[in-house]
Amino acid sequence: MKKNISIVIPSYNEASNIDKLLASLNETITALPYSFKIIFVDDGSKDETVSKLKEIASQQDNVYYVELSRNFGHQNALKAGIDLAKSNSDAIISMDGDLQHPPQLIPELIAKWEEGYDVVYTIREEDASLSYFKNKSSKMFYGLMNQLSEVKFEPGTADFRLIDQKVAEIFSDFTENELFIRGLINWVGFNQYAINYKPHARFSGESKYTLTKMIRFAIQGITSFSTRPLYLAIFLGMGLSAFAILFFLVYVFYSLYFGHVISGWASVITTIVFFGGLNLIVLGIIGMYIGKLFMQSKGRPNYLIKNSNYK
Repeated sequence: MKKNISIVIPSYNEASNIDKLLASLNETITALPYSFKIIFVDDGSKDETVSKLKEIASQQDNVYYVELSRNFGHQNALKAGIDLAKSNSDAIISMDGDLQHPPQLIPELIAKWEEGYDVVYTIREEDASLSYFKNKSSKMFYGLMNQLSEVKFEPGTADFRLIDQKVAEIFSDFTENELFIRGLINWVGFNQYAINYKPHARFSGESKYTLTKMIRFAIQGITSFSTRPLYLAIFLGMGLSAFAILFFLVYVFYSLYFGHVISGWASVITTIVFFGGLNLIVLGIIGMYIGKLFMQSKGRPNYLIKNSNYK
């Protein structure tokens, strides 16, 4: 009996990429001795993505679409696909719909899975086509994650991976409000294997990850896997308190030695603004954790499905 493998593809405004992606996927998986299901999860697209997927699904039996009720974000859309596919799949492959994740790597992912690995993930090699800032900020992100989180991340880790059914079952039970899937998959453990790959150029459209979204994603990842920022706030407060005491002693010594008081309102105002800003930063760190608790306490689902042909 053929093993069943599902390919989950979160999609947001990818109408211009679908035909090219499917052609590349079909060319790759046709020769493999497995039964494949290709599941597109539309994450509230504003273009013709849904209508195009419905048209293709009516013509190709192994293509399925899942239409979410609105835009819930890439990570939630990916979870929706895994949740649906887990019970009917021996393994699940996740990849993006912009062709930057090469379908030609799928046979290698499956080969490592057949060797006994439960998770086969990919690591993106540095892309020369990206700007210096983009590559540098990516390295800084992973460096910061490894410094502040108990879970270690390899630079370039992507959401292009294969997970075994038992891993998918465990992941599906997670009810976290703010998902950071590459961290969760790392956290669950099991036998994991990494494969390096060179990302393809985006076929069409623009990247959905703006600088603002990347920063938010980084903060989300750090606060999801570590309470170290809270400890950092404590040590920062202690350090600045020690600095304030030292400054006070220097001030007293200077006044006694030279016989007059140091004057200057500018230094006073600067100090007040500095410590005021520091207080806001610390309160912000605490507020993020309280906010996550607040949102988690509501118990809302990660996504809502509006329509689907998945069986």
